[in-house]
Amino acid sequence: MAQRNYGRTRVLVTGGAGFLGSHLIDRLLERGNEVLCVDNLFTGDKSNIDHLAGHPRFEFMRHDVTFPLFVEVDAIYNLACPASPVHYQHDPVQTTKTSVIGAINMLGLAKRLRVPIFQASTSEVYGDPSVHPQPESYWGNVNPIGIRSCYDEGKRCAETLFFDYHRQNKVDVKVARIFNTYGPRMHPSDGRVVSNFIVQALRGEDITMYGDGSQTRSFCYVDDLIAGFLAFMDAGSELHGPINIGNPVEFTIRELAEQVLAKIGGPSKLVQQPLPQDDPLQRKPDISQARDTLGWEPKVPLTEGLDRTIAYFRKVVAEG
Repeated sequence: MAQRNYGRTRVLVTGGAGFLGSHLIDRLLERGNEVLCVDNLFTGDKSNIDHLAGHPRFEFMRHDVTFPLFVEVDAIYNLACPASPVHYQHDPVQTTKTSVIGAINMLGLAKRLRVPIFQASTSEVYGDPSVHPQPESYWGNVNPIGIRSCYDEGKRCAETLFFDYHRQNKVDVKVARIFNTYGPRMHPSDGRVVSNFIVQALRGEDITMYGDGSQTRSFCYVDDLIAGFLAFMDAGSELHGPINIGNPVEFTIRELAEQVLAKIGGPSKLVQQPLPQDDPLQRKPDISQARDTLGWEPKVPLTEGLDRTIAYFRKVVAEG
């Protein structure tokens, strides 16, 4: 398969001040790219990119992708969208607009510039899956009118737009379905299970576990995920996806909580709360396609990734 080499090209990253976006930008700058970071800072945080202030190949623009953007770039990574239930349910209409109108605007830009565009889709397109693990061929089991639908269906519609732009306008698209990811720069109050458990344990609070903890998740460390993004974008114009990017090693939520407690210690204990509406009972990617076509698979085990993430949150909690 033909490989691309972007060299000193200018790359646009929407949602670049967010958790994943800021890590992606670090890697792009390490590779020698110029980077234009676009973010409206609804859930992104300038602190995630403060270390890049004054970097000669980095530029920040505050902008909402639901409005058109007229810039000149050589490649686009579209990561703009609230990604945790707490944030995307805060303003569900805006969440859907960000996914759908944002996709239209970024695809229009890619069409005009004739450049490749990467879409950060999600494992949530599979809903509460009846197939396990989830291959890209599975169409999903999604509630179209539930409280999570603004995100789940918004991302599904964005995928539709990406492939229609590819078929109709020959846009070079790359659609990656991201599974649970964790690591430094996660928002401490975003409601995601890894950050929740770590922050609660560091503060000596009880760890709130929804349901009995038997539901499963697969946790991918952020460095591994970003390596998957780059491998996909570099893979050439004949590969469009969708491709699952995540860690296929499955853990129950109870196992995760017990690992966090063992590493942090303290007085925290597990407390059960009711399971949220439409919360998936199982989530595990089939990454056969990523292995076969990209030569990619995650390398960081959960215990090592948790150590790095706990070290980050110790500083956040101490400062906050």
